[in-house]
Amino acid sequence: MPPVIPDYLFAPCGMNCMVCYVHLKVKKPCNGCLGDDLHKPERCKTCQIKDCAHQKGYAYCFECVDFPCKPIKNLEKSYNQRYNASLVDNSLQVKMKGVAAFQVQELSKWACKKCSGVISLHDHQCSECHENHAAES
Repeated sequence: MPPVIPDYLFAPCGMNCMVCYVHLKVKKPCNGCLGDDLHKPERCKTCQIKDCAHQKGYAYCFECVDFPCKPIKNLEKSYNQRYNASLVDNSLQVKMKGVAAFQVQELSKWACKKCSGVISLHDHQCSECHENHAAES
């Protein structure tokens, strides 16, 4: 786990890209949703939610009067069902406390207790020791 999670790894939708399995599994990780497109999966490059926020001049969806909109609600439903996670809650925490405070909280939440690697939100596997932490979530 790095000592700090960079702000650009917090996506407009509320996802912490640091704990994304794509970011963790590849030899050349992408720079998150708000970073450049180098090494970024195609679905992230063409994300309609990210594009919508950008077109409206927002860094984060929670800045929009329509938050949570239908695309965010659909993504939220998927993340609730598949990963027991709430991107809307993440967004509201960032809105109230700021990105830096949220990312500090995320450091302890997603750090592997065994080796201090990063646990993936998607598959619950540690990026370093590959231990599965599904029972902890």
